[in-house]
Amino acid sequence: MAPQREWLEKDYYAVLGVAKDAVPKDVTKAYRKLARQFHPDANPDNASAEERFKEISAAYDVLGDEARRKEYDEVRAMGPMGGVFGGGAPGGFTDGTGDISDLLGGLFGRVRNARRPAPGRPGPRRGVDLESELKLSFEGAVRGVETSINLTSDVACSACGGSGAKPGTAPRQCPTCSGRGVTSDDQGYFSFSQPCVACRGQGYVIDEPCPTCRGAGIERKARAVKVRVPAGVRDGQRIRLTGRGGPGRDGGSAGDLFVIVRVAEHPLFGRRGDHLTVTVPITFPEAALGADVVVPTLDGPPVTIKVPAGSRSGRTLRVRGKGVVPASRPPGDLLATIEVAVPAKLSSAERKAVEALAAATTQSPRAHLGV
Repeated sequence: MAPQREWLEKDYYAVLGVAKDAVPKDVTKAYRKLARQFHPDANPDNASAEERFKEISAAYDVLGDEARRKEYDEVRAMGPMGGVFGGGAPGGFTDGTGDISDLLGGLFGRVRNARRPAPGRPGPRRGVDLESELKLSFEGAVRGVETSINLTSDVACSACGGSGAKPGTAPRQCPTCSGRGVTSDDQGYFSFSQPCVACRGQGYVIDEPCPTCRGAGIERKARAVKVRVPAGVRDGQRIRLTGRGGPGRDGGSAGDLFVIVRVAEHPLFGRRGDHLTVTVPITFPEAALGADVVVPTLDGPPVTIKVPAGSRSGRTLRVRGKGVVPASRPPGDLLATIEVAVPAKLSSAERKAVEALAAATTQSPRAHLGV
């Protein structure tokens, strides 16, 4: 087990608003309801909602996975002082002789009640979680893509399958501790236990170590991991690949691989949640008189938008359904922001026309300034 400090500090059941004995279906239902409520798309520029969404996602990462939920429950049951008091609640002293000996065993790491069995060797150990970055084009993030990432990490030894023993041989039970991983020294009522020196607490010995991994059971190796990136993924979002992290030890499950997405910028389009944004320059006559303007889209043919007469720079016109199309959410829109273009140079005819407009203008746009 690899307990995490935040597991002791945060009650993930309370975060999702479910009971500790809630079935997986109810956990998922509660997560989806809260995720929709606090999703950044539904709460733009709301930092507290974004933090709440992250907290909800972190809780579901644990409670939504059967193995991690079991590990989380075990850590919470032990409590912050579990390593000292042998699993009881902090300060939970009783008059039972067995409880007192457990307390002593927790404090000194060796003392055990002779009437209670000595601890066995460490059980299966889960592999470590890994992180890697994936760089995507703007289009790839919007449309979704199947790709692979290359990383170098520990993997189960290809020669011995992770046993650490030379191919054709196998580890054998330690004769010194009979596979328990500890040895005991009886001292009357108490017995003193310590890790077995012969097998270093593993409970088994390897007579002929694997020449590839030298008995470690793991090797450092480059590997390619396939990743299916869903449509609408955002810059900085993490994708979890269960079981693709570091290898487990002694029969433990592998850790997870977290892929952090980095999205490149686009020369024309930007993103605002599931909406695509684009800046559309227009002329002064188009802004003053109104016009039909053709606008590009990311996926598909251009569309025509109607610019109302009297439109100013910065006005945003919406084209519904032409934004990001994620798999689990409604499609976003295309937000076209118009920008009145001012020419740096004028032709003779243009200058005369502008001068005529200036002469015909009777109202000043600065009249409200009082100067």
